[in-house]
Amino acid sequence: MALTIDAPQKWVENIAMLRLPEQADRRLQQLMDRNNEGLLTQQERADLEALAELSEQLSLVRAEALHLLGRKP
Repeated sequence: MALTIDAPQKWVENIAMLRLPEQADRRLQQLMDRNNEGLLTQQERADLEALAELSEQLSLVRAEALHLLGRKP
């Protein structure tokens, strides 16, 4: 059963604009580059996994908001 929640359009528009903060996005890119080079430490690997998960979740939330707004990602 799907749950439906009424929300003001402005809220949905704001959710559709969510992004990783610039610093976190830069860190994610650095970690992905280091991973491709095989240079990650154990802590960096954990950080990469956490940031990648967060980025993926934000993408899914944004996609749903864009869908509700009738827009394409």
